[in-house]
Amino acid sequence: MTKAQYGLTTIGNAIVDILAPTTEEFISEQAKNGMARGAMNLINAERALALYDAMGPATQASGGSAGNTIAAFASFGGKGAYIGKVGKDELGKVFQHDLNSIGVHYNTAPVISGSHTARSMILITPDGERTMNTFLGACVELSPDDIDAELIQNSSVTYLEGYLFDPPLAMEAFYKAAKIAHEASRKVSLTLSDSFCVGRHRKAFQELVENHVDILFANEEEIKSLYEVNTFEEALAIVKNKCEIAALTRSEKGSVIVTKDAVTEIKAEPVAKVVDTTGAGDAYAAGFLFGYTQGKDMATCGKLASLAAAEVISHIGPRPQAVLAELAQKKAA
Repeated sequence: MTKAQYGLTTIGNAIVDILAPTTEEFISEQAKNGMARGAMNLINAERALALYDAMGPATQASGGSAGNTIAAFASFGGKGAYIGKVGKDELGKVFQHDLNSIGVHYNTAPVISGSHTARSMILITPDGERTMNTFLGACVELSPDDIDAELIQNSSVTYLEGYLFDPPLAMEAFYKAAKIAHEASRKVSLTLSDSFCVGRHRKAFQELVENHVDILFANEEEIKSLYEVNTFEEALAIVKNKCEIAALTRSEKGSVIVTKDAVTEIKAEPVAKVVDTTGAGDAYAAGFLFGYTQGKDMATCGKLASLAAAEVISHIGPRPQAVLAELAQKKAA
């Protein structure tokens, strides 16, 4: 097998995040419009405009789960690429610029049909919890034609974002990417993204994990939902026989990395104050996969993952503000 040109290629929803602090009262009031606290709520264009008008002052930043992961991977010093659909508009240019400026290869053709670049209104309560309200826009137009076979063949790991699994064409794109990767003797990784997302696609996700995924990322609620069990321990016992590696996060309890032969527990990296949990799981995946593509053992991969997650939750915004490579070097010293 030839050496990969890229450590990681991620495939996901290309989204610009609009982040704003909010109150518990505002979240409760918006429940009448279908908003679920702490979840990712899909909304239409009309609802997006209404919510934006009702929100307080906001900060704008390129986001999207897989976009955040590849940005954090690059911050560790990894060479990465991204596949995702934006509109031919100003936000689309911003999204592409933000990735290209940190050294990430990204040249997926934009949608020219008039669809706008996706945006997510992220409301952050005082405890750091985020409630996402996402208008997918151009994201839903990603298709198998957008999967760059040469790029996948030249990436050690291809990472699939669970949020993108909703549109049928995106499902096809996932299976195509996984097939290309495995035929080139590369690895495939998946993040389940959200327990509501798991609920919508449980059987399909189970099949995807068992037959097409080598490295799975999920939090405690997602993995329990995937296998419809009541305890984390039950889910752990099931998933260890379904894929090569499962990295399962448990918030302040840290994380557990599961293989057929071992269970490795990783402590959460201490944080002075949790400011915003947006992007925590994305950063965790980036740290783990950076270690994995560098040939590190599971414990080291987990420690890098926790380090990245801790940096991201210490400030507003889903992408690292510190250079993760420098943080990792200091931690090692």
